[in-house]
Amino acid sequence: MAETLLPTSLVGSYPQPDWLIDRERLAGRFPPRVRARELWRVAPEYLGQAQDDATLLAIRAQEEAGLDIITDGEMRRESYSNRFATALQGVDIDNPGMALDRSGHPNPVPRVVGRIRRRHAVEVRDVQFLRAHTDRQIKITVPGPFTMAQQAQNDFYADEAELAQDYAAAVNAEIRDLFAAGADVVQVDEPYMQARPEKARQYGLAALERALEGIEGRTAVHICFGYAAIIHARPSGYSFLPELCGCKVQQISIETAQSRLDTAVLETLRGKTIILGVIDLSDMQVETPEVVAARIRRALPHVAPEKVIVAPDCGMKYLPREVAFGKMRAMVEGARIVRAEIS
Repeated sequence: MAETLLPTSLVGSYPQPDWLIDRERLAGRFPPRVRARELWRVAPEYLGQAQDDATLLAIRAQEEAGLDIITDGEMRRESYSNRFATALQGVDIDNPGMALDRSGHPNPVPRVVGRIRRRHAVEVRDVQFLRAHTDRQIKITVPGPFTMAQQAQNDFYADEAELAQDYAAAVNAEIRDLFAAGADVVQVDEPYMQARPEKARQYGLAALERALEGIEGRTAVHICFGYAAIIHARPSGYSFLPELCGCKVQQISIETAQSRLDTAVLETLRGKTIILGVIDLSDMQVETPEVVAARIRRALPHVAPEKVIVAPDCGMKYLPREVAFGKMRAMVEGARIVRAEIS
C-alpha cells in the first residue's frame, strides 16, 4: 500500500469524454454485458488512439486532484465487465443470450456455448500504458468470476458452479499477467455477490478463491449495491460481506456514503484493508471536504486508519466530468483533514 496514511484512489472508472462515447445513450440503458460498439463516437480505425488520449486525460485528472493510487479510468470499456467477458473462448458473441440484471430486468448477455477459456491477455496493454504515464501506484480492475457467471446465459455447463470455476481460471491467468505488466493492485469486481448472496455462498466464494490461487501481488475485491445512476434504492447493510474475511484477498472495497452504511460491519473484516467508499455518486452536489472527513471518521472506530484507503462508493463512470473531478478533490482534501487529526 502507499506509505501515505489514508491514501486515496478511484474504485475503477472515471467519466469518459462526450467526444469518445455517447454518454446519453450509455446512461439510458442497463450496463452492456455484450459488446455495444454503437456507443462509440469515433470510427473504428481511430478508436484505439482516441481511447489512449482519453486515458491520458483520466490519468492527469486523478493526478491533478491528488490521488495516490491511479487507475486508467476504464476509458476503453463499454462497461466494467463486458470487454473481458466477451474476449473469452466459449462465448457466442454473435448470438447473445438473456439474463436478469440485478434490477430484475432482462438484459442481453454473453451466451456460453463451450468451455470458458482465456484466449489471450485482455488488459495487459492497459496496464503497460498506465504504468508508462504515471509514476504513482497503479490499480487495474477485472470482472469477477461469480459476477460474469451471473451475467451469462449458460447453454453448455451442467451447473453454474462449474461455469464460475472456469471463469475463475481465466481471471487467474489474467491477474498473473497484469502483475507481470506492472500493476501494483489488481481489483476483482464482484457486485453480484451482494445482489445474489445465496449463490455467492454456495459457489461464488470458491470461484473467487480460485481466481486468486497462487497470486502473490496485492489484490482487492469490490462489492457494491450497483451504480447509483441505475440502481436507486439502497439497503442499509450488505447481504454478503463478512464471508470475505476468510478469503485470500487483501483489500475489500465497500460503499458507505449513499447507503449510510453502519460501519460496525467492518469489525467482521479484521485484518483486511478497507477501500472505504465515502463519495455519494447519486448526488450531483460535490461534497465538502468536511463531509468527506466525517464519513471517514465513522469507520475509524472499527478499522485502524493504517488499513483504510479512501475512495468513492463505486465507479464514477456515469457522473458529469466536472462533478467527478470536484468529488475527487473533495475526497483528497477530506482525507487530508483526517490524516492531520490522526498524526
